[in-house]
Amino acid sequence: MKNTVILKSYKDGIAIYLDDTLEFEQLCLDLAQKFRDSARFFGDMQVAVSFEGRTLTQEEENVLVDTITSSSRLQVLCVIGKDAGLQNQFSNATEAARYFAQKSASGDDGQFYRGSLKDGQILETEGSIVILGSVEEGCSIISTKDIIVLGRLAGNAYAGGDGRDHHFIAALEMTPQKLKIGDFKYKTKESRLWAGRLRKGQPQMACVRNGEIQMQSITKELLNELPV
Repeated sequence: MKNTVILKSYKDGIAIYLDDTLEFEQLCLDLAQKFRDSARFFGDMQVAVSFEGRTLTQEEENVLVDTITSSSRLQVLCVIGKDAGLQNQFSNATEAARYFAQKSASGDDGQFYRGSLKDGQILETEGSIVILGSVEEGCSIISTKDIIVLGRLAGNAYAGGDGRDHHFIAALEMTPQKLKIGDFKYKTKESRLWAGRLRKGQPQMACVRNGEIQMQSITKELLNELPV
């Protein structure tokens, strides 16, 4: 019998290799069985995951993540891309997810939104916000303070609505249409230089420096320099 789902475990994540010829419904059943069989091995870890070997839509990724969490005790923090250096990506992504979740939870005005924004949704909030999901193209997240997306930011994000420019926008996968922090704007699709700096699966933070919005890769070293 062909092994349609193969798992490769890393320190902070799991690479999941999927058969590219199987019907999606059957693939979900096979994935569920694989994680039920491996539940004792993985325990109740917090992990990042990557899906390899098959092109998936955002909706299919969400279904697979739900299948994993319902078939095991794992908490999936994020889905990363398929670039090289998976171990570093898993490590950076999980560190960023834990840090920003802690940062929001410790603040008096921090909020969580569970789920992805899609179909043109607009979410506007007072204070900082952590999105436990993705912001798809055509959707917008607007905050008076910081924005943290524990998933893919592919739509629009406007932080610093209180008029201050020291706020930031962070995402585990940063491919936005437009960004705005305070009074500073950046239309990412109009800049080849910006697009060249965006790496799928690499957590990124946008902040205002030297009078412009700049992007910085999120690493353990950077997180250690930031106050909780």
